[in-house]
Amino acid sequence: MHKAIVVPAPGGPEILRVEDVDLPQPGPKELLVRVAAAGVNFIDTYKRSGVYPMEYPFIPGVEAAGTVVATGRDVEDFREGARVATAEGGGTYSEYMILEADKALPVPDGVSDETAAALPMQGMTAHYLCNSAFPVEEGQTVLTHAGAGGVGLLLIQLLKAKGARIITTASTDEKRELARSAGADHALGYEGFAEEVRHLTDGVGVDVVYDGVGKATFEGSLASLRKRGMLVLFGGASGQVPPFDIQKLNSGGSLYLTRPTIGDYLLTREERQWRAHDLFEMVREGTLDVRIGGTYPLAEATRAQEDLEGRKTTGKVLLIP
Repeated sequence: MHKAIVVPAPGGPEILRVEDVDLPQPGPKELLVRVAAAGVNFIDTYKRSGVYPMEYPFIPGVEAAGTVVATGRDVEDFREGARVATAEGGGTYSEYMILEADKALPVPDGVSDETAAALPMQGMTAHYLCNSAFPVEEGQTVLTHAGAGGVGLLLIQLLKAKGARIITTASTDEKRELARSAGADHALGYEGFAEEVRHLTDGVGVDVVYDGVGKATFEGSLASLRKRGMLVLFGGASGQVPPFDIQKLNSGGSLYLTRPTIGDYLLTREERQWRAHDLFEMVREGTLDVRIGGTYPLAEATRAQEDLEGRKTTGKVLLIP
């Protein structure tokens, strides 16, 4: 037996509970991993609340880092004692988890367990956003929301390395200063941000908006784009965007809109390894700072999700079994 967080039915954070569950055993091409740290992400809250359909009860969590303690049949690349991380796990809010070997990311020496757990989901999200969903080129101007959040702080650093001009938003002076320290050229509040973006770009608008906030920022994000600009809507921290009239893309200047999800940018083992390798190497070289904004014992998963949804955190939120 081992301890895990269980979601018995759709509901708020208070529904999360600690239970003793059977220790899983790895099947073919699977690993049994002792979890050192698990990432807390908005996708976990969407699944808990019923925004994303799930079969209940279930153990939440998709991101973690830890140590392989057993391997199933036909596993060739990992042995007991190997350190791994993932953004594509299942049931990571637990002391042990089963992980498909193809979705395991080798953690190099020089990267701590907590950093390894904090990086896969938000780091690979930031990586696919600026390298694949809309590949940013030197000299382009970008708006990215929630610049002091986990994705935001990493994305700003990746964009700065590409030579982009970065405008970001954050809700408080403290968070805006944190975003500037990561490399943002301009950090704005949310009130009237579209008008300020137009002012900062001499009325032209930005080449791309990376928007993980969703409902509260969607209209302003569209209004911030230049002609033929792209809105990359990758999340809904403020709520899901309701259906809208696509003629707004026409009247806004032949705009583009995409709603990506990380799974479609991790389609192969090679793609996963590319993104993870880039990120881990930047950490080892000291050119990427991974901010861990809060660590919580596994039993305090409710508080961790409450703080995340209440925007009381910056950087990454982790659960420590």
